[in-house]
Amino acid sequence: MAAAPLSSDQLVGIFRDTIVSLVRRDGVDLSARQLGVFLTCYLTDGAHTVRGLAQELNVSKPAITRALDRLTELDFIRRKVDPSDRRSVLVQRTVKGAAFLRETRHIMADALSANKTEAATRRAAA
Repeated sequence: MAAAPLSSDQLVGIFRDTIVSLVRRDGVDLSARQLGVFLTCYLTDGAHTVRGLAQELNVSKPAITRALDRLTELDFIRRKVDPSDRRSVLVQRTVKGAAFLRETRHIMADALSANKTEAATRRAAA
């Protein structure tokens, strides 16, 4: 039997639990913008530039640059001059960034599992 789709309340609950777990653990704490830029770089294929990220996320180039500055400090991304256009900078993934994404996926999977268990318990009690 196929699993029922999650409600918007369940999705928001999973999102909340994931963010709370990320904040509580020992490690870096990214802003929403930094997390958005990070996830776009890691989950969207292809080369990423400041201009392209600004267009995709519909935010200013300076805002993207500030987010990339923080992600670079954390070694979650690396900037490299585009060999085909030396005026452009490419954003590259790093091993440390990939590890952070993997950890985030585990945290989110745990939040999903807890949400499903809680929902099953509520259904059984009803």
